[in-house]
Amino acid sequence: MTNLVPLRRALISVSDKTGLIEFARSLAARGVEILSTGGTALTLRTAGLHVKDVAEVTGYPEMMDGRVKTLHPAVHGGLLALRDDVEHQVAMAAHGIEPIDLLVVNLYPFEETVAKGGTHAECIENIDIGGPAMIRAAAKNHAFVATVVDVQDYAALLAELDKNDDRTSLGFRQRQAQIAYARTAAYDAAVSTWMAAAIGEETPRRRAFAGTLAQSLRYGENPHQSAAFYLDGSNRPGVATAKQWQGKELSYNNINDTDAAFELVAEFAGKGPAVAIIKHANPCGVAQGETLLDAYKRAYDCDRTSAFGGIIALNQTLDAATAEEICNIFTEVVIAPDADPAARAIFAAKKNLRLLTTGALPDPKSALLTFRQVSGGFLVQGKDNGAISRHDLHVVTRRAPSEQELNDLLFAWKVAKHVKSNAIIYVKDGATVGVGAGQMSRVDSTRIAARKARDMAEALGLAAPLTQGSVVASDAFFPFADGLIAAAEAGATALIQPGGSMRDAEVIAAADAAGLAMVFTGMRHFRH
Repeated sequence: MTNLVPLRRALISVSDKTGLIEFARSLAARGVEILSTGGTALTLRTAGLHVKDVAEVTGYPEMMDGRVKTLHPAVHGGLLALRDDVEHQVAMAAHGIEPIDLLVVNLYPFEETVAKGGTHAECIENIDIGGPAMIRAAAKNHAFVATVVDVQDYAALLAELDKNDDRTSLGFRQRQAQIAYARTAAYDAAVSTWMAAAIGEETPRRRAFAGTLAQSLRYGENPHQSAAFYLDGSNRPGVATAKQWQGKELSYNNINDTDAAFELVAEFAGKGPAVAIIKHANPCGVAQGETLLDAYKRAYDCDRTSAFGGIIALNQTLDAATAEEICNIFTEVVIAPDADPAARAIFAAKKNLRLLTTGALPDPKSALLTFRQVSGGFLVQGKDNGAISRHDLHVVTRRAPSEQELNDLLFAWKVAKHVKSNAIIYVKDGATVGVGAGQMSRVDSTRIAARKARDMAEALGLAAPLTQGSVVASDAFFPFADGLIAAAEAGATALIQPGGSMRDAEVIAAADAAGLAMVFTGMRHFRH
């Protein structure tokens, strides 16, 4: 392969014209001939640059609303020809094909059109055809051709030319070729994913996922694991789109836990102030209150020990009073839709505390896909966006829940969706008072949550356990009555669970015997 290749001729055709004029001027100043198309050519000419239309090279005008303009041997031959192959040289001379040393293309904004809710016709028109074809051709022939598909690589190309006397090195062209193929792969993945959704194909024969690097991380879950954070282009409000006001770089675990916290607190959008405190992707305290400060204090009082070094998510603008209270313990990350200037000023004194604002809450009902790698493949499923209202509940005990119990049951059910299974959540007056997560036995989760609630009551100097007079949510059915009995022994008065066990009758009988109210949802919330 040839190492240094002189840059004499470039084809530029871009949708995103950021930095275009300055970049093209730098090429022209080096004596590079510029070929271009449509709007790109017009932009460059308006700026006073000399540009040759691709139509002059192909002998055909742009046609069909620009759908056909670069799909021609004069273009693809110039990109694909092997400069050290005699037969290729002969063919180029015979057909008047001149080599193209640089291709600069960024594609029609398909992903952006989908993200903003474009119509079916708009999305179709924003599927680029000629761009990917040229990119793939140029990248394949990287032995001789340099490819630039991202605006952020303009500076890298110019630096390369400065370094090598207006030539590109093989190493540079190889790196750019890899970037180019990754771009077309991501583009095709976006198109195929959109098409599958548009036609209602839930399990397409092939499924592709792609992302754009947002940040290389110091390490993954543990220091010996490499890691990086990629954006999927959906612009869903959350850690991926947040503005970080202060604090050191987010870690892999920070990002994972912050996402879990914000998705949970989004369940309470429009329901008044709510706060979620997360530790290792599980909530250790969730509460609503009259104010954010009230909600935070009530969430914190669920499990003060676990809250240390945790992640705090709020569903409203962070205010100064809440910020002051949060500063009383060590917290890794605080995420909220916004933070007022006074709150930001208070946090500024805590240099290790990361503050993120997102501008909005994510929609918990949105239809998203989640995927997880397994050996030899990956599992894909729809995001758990299941939700219930009081009208969906089926009372199965002699006693129906009171209005207060019903409100707490629905609150507990929202939280249960975000706790690792087997999940048991005790709630009282709109706040968690005990959380049992990730146990192999449901009765163990029930007892662990109750024990933590007793420990917290002692720490707070309370005479009775926090679970006294609480309600309980179970993310899946009770397979035996033992878990329900353990909840009753902890002081719970009502339960919410999916139902569906072969021993439902036994569990219902135990609830009736203990004077408990119980409702079935018919919906499970396993979270593994």
